[in-house]
Amino acid sequence: MTSKMRTEALEAADVISKQISENKNLLNSITAELRANDPYSIVSIARGSSDHAAQYMNYLAMAKLGKLPTSLSMSILTLYKAELDISKSIGIAISQSGQSPDVVNPLGYFTEKGRGSIALVNDTNSPLAKTAKWTVPLHAGPEKSVAATKSFIASLSASAHLIASWKQDTELLKALDHLPDDLCKAQQCDWTPAIETLKGSKRIMVVGRGFGLSMALEASLKFKETCSIQAEAFSAAEIKHGPQALIENGYPLIVFANRGPALHSMLDLAEDMRARGAKVILAAPSFVKEKDLLIHSAQSDDLDILMAAQSFYLMIEGLSRSLGLNPDEPKHLSKVTKTN
Repeated sequence: MTSKMRTEALEAADVISKQISENKNLLNSITAELRANDPYSIVSIARGSSDHAAQYMNYLAMAKLGKLPTSLSMSILTLYKAELDISKSIGIAISQSGQSPDVVNPLGYFTEKGRGSIALVNDTNSPLAKTAKWTVPLHAGPEKSVAATKSFIASLSASAHLIASWKQDTELLKALDHLPDDLCKAQQCDWTPAIETLKGSKRIMVVGRGFGLSMALEASLKFKETCSIQAEAFSAAEIKHGPQALIENGYPLIVFANRGPALHSMLDLAEDMRARGAKVILAAPSFVKEKDLLIHSAQSDDLDILMAAQSFYLMIEGLSRSLGLNPDEPKHLSKVTKTN
């Protein structure tokens, strides 16, 4: 029997095709106003998988726009009731359900006191959508599996589309038009060899850098929620500042070495960890001979982590089932989480 998680992950290409087509005019309008308002900084507001997508958006905003992003600690507003000077900042919330008060209420703060607010949200009738100045639909459709898949990829795509439109980056915009086809190709990448390697693991370290850090964070969450494997995500730049003390013979390490400026440092890390005896699973582009898993190359380096996410979700769903677990219904978790 096919899981909802697998079915929904395989819907990502169609979701993105619809999203890019239907959001073009909307984003052109929103970003024209953003260029006119010229906020000094961007503040992301999100939890869980959506916060991992926000990590990607923040990197992209720095790289493309030169804007300083901040990931908001929501409790500073919801619990500590602090007064923040956000007069030159725009708030961008990312959410599948748009229901959690600690995402909704801070975004309202930016609607009222900042340069504006944007909700990248799947449920356009949600409290979050109603709170935002501008709402950008994810168009992911219903997602019944507790573990987010297509909505995470849709959040990444919407983030890239927003930043590319804001920057008027024609190359990235063209690459986004090819994204559905690229996702279909990523679905064909065989990541099943990782299942046998990881079946006996009780803990794992997941490593990325730059745009790849977002993927490491998301993968770490999925290991925990669908496979009950204790996983920790790190930037490759941080491994030697302490975490490598955990590395011993046979310690499993999955390394996301996507194209871009961080690639060579990721390959060096993988080689170093293998020399220490770690059980390294290297996900990398086709031209990397040492790879264990193939990351399909998108039309732009900036979109490669969407390829990694697509291939990873199919693998982790298979790993979960191989462990006798139900990836659709992780224990102690529900689809919509509300925190204050």
